[in-house]
Amino acid sequence: MNRGFHVLVFIGLASLSMASAQLLGSFTATGNLNQLRQFHTATLLTNGKVLIAGGFAVAVGWPAWASTELYDPATGSFTPAGDMTVSRYFHTATLLPDGKVLIAGGLSSIVGGSFGGLLSSAELYDPSAGTFTPTGEMTTARASHAAVLLANGKVLIAGGVRNEPVATAELYDPSTGTFSATGKMLSTGSFTASLLTNGKVLLEGSYGGRPDDLPVDNEIYDPDTGAFVVAGEKANPLFPETASLLPNGKVLVTEIYSCDPSDVAELYDPGTDKSAATPPMTKSRGYSTATLLPEGKVFVAGRDFVHFGGSAELYDPATGAFSTDRSLLMDSEEGHTATLLPDGTVLMAGGWICCGYSVNTAVIYHPLVVVSSPKMFTLSDGRQGAILHAGTSRVVSPDDPAVAGEALEIYATGLTNGSLVPPQIAIGGRSAQVLFFGDAPGFVGLNQINVKVPAGIAAGASVPVRLFYLARPSNEVTIGVR
Repeated sequence: MNRGFHVLVFIGLASLSMASAQLLGSFTATGNLNQLRQFHTATLLTNGKVLIAGGFAVAVGWPAWASTELYDPATGSFTPAGDMTVSRYFHTATLLPDGKVLIAGGLSSIVGGSFGGLLSSAELYDPSAGTFTPTGEMTTARASHAAVLLANGKVLIAGGVRNEPVATAELYDPSTGTFSATGKMLSTGSFTASLLTNGKVLLEGSYGGRPDDLPVDNEIYDPDTGAFVVAGEKANPLFPETASLLPNGKVLVTEIYSCDPSDVAELYDPGTDKSAATPPMTKSRGYSTATLLPEGKVFVAGRDFVHFGGSAELYDPATGAFSTDRSLLMDSEEGHTATLLPDGTVLMAGGWICCGYSVNTAVIYHPLVVVSSPKMFTLSDGRQGAILHAGTSRVVSPDDPAVAGEALEIYATGLTNGSLVPPQIAIGGRSAQVLFFGDAPGFVGLNQINVKVPAGIAAGASVPVRLFYLARPSNEVTIGVR
């Protein structure tokens, strides 16, 4: 790190936000959704709002929704946000480097309680315009599939179900708006997908891949080769339900017995390519969500088959154990979404209550440790990024612009101390290769991220730069690019 950095003037040093003491480690109510929804998607946008899209309701006629709505953390309210091009549930929604949301696949109808209307279509939500527009067609119609944004800015779409489990995978390229097939998967069915610290993707199979109907083996997708390879054997012959990349680089997987609940979880270690059982969860659970908190713990919420209601618990990587509190009870038991918000709280929205009731309620979980979204530093004008040409004291400015392929030094706060989970950087709406991230040498609490300027971005005096970490976007700053 160049010592000339300390002469720069920065704005927005604070990255920690604290909630009222009586709210910590508890749920509080927030506004209600405008529709009864379950198995919808929730995506945190770069403006800090949450896009709630699609889903269905257990109601007269079993409606499947094309409607969407936005949750505003500032007001605690949901407002209608227009309709998608088609009704969708069991679809995916992925925030792209340019701030748009890719919504892909799913099912579009329910007739007599039977799911139908398998989709290959995809669309883009543009927050700046508030519009949904079609984009390229997937190569395979699929629902309940996995979708993960890769370090190169493309989106991996893998597995899922049709009339039978799907064994194909494909890539969406935001620069062309098209899908293309990638390497052949080794198994079929639904998968959890975890972007590992080395840029590869761990896919844990759920069902349908073997004649004995046992879970399929883990597999790894390598974006550099486009190939899938068998990963280490699972510790438990159960069905993965949630998967969370931990700060230590391992993956926590919670599991169920097909459609039946369990208290079983395991850890996959990419370093050894092996999985090991963890101590059990405090409850037998099913239909859960799992959210990695900035403090490093994992917030698991879903149906509690001990008390027959919705509840939550925490996994602590430091102790390797789960813990819970009876105060962490919620309305929904399944089909809800969990979204880490900019202020460090978690929005739990919609879902289902046994037996046969969709809900439109939402609650906020307040962790004991509350950390706000990452913050990139700026110069005194509040927009020009405190970003240096690597190894120099020179600020990347309109008068001293960056060029494609050049290494830059970005300074920020908000990365988890000692975490191996990499941030993602978008420059001009394109993913930039991360060369280094961690604490800036000699500056406690200051994060440094070195990146390579991507090719293909439009030159200009105010090219936008944004950092994404734990699915949360930072503030936007600008640099000059020629």
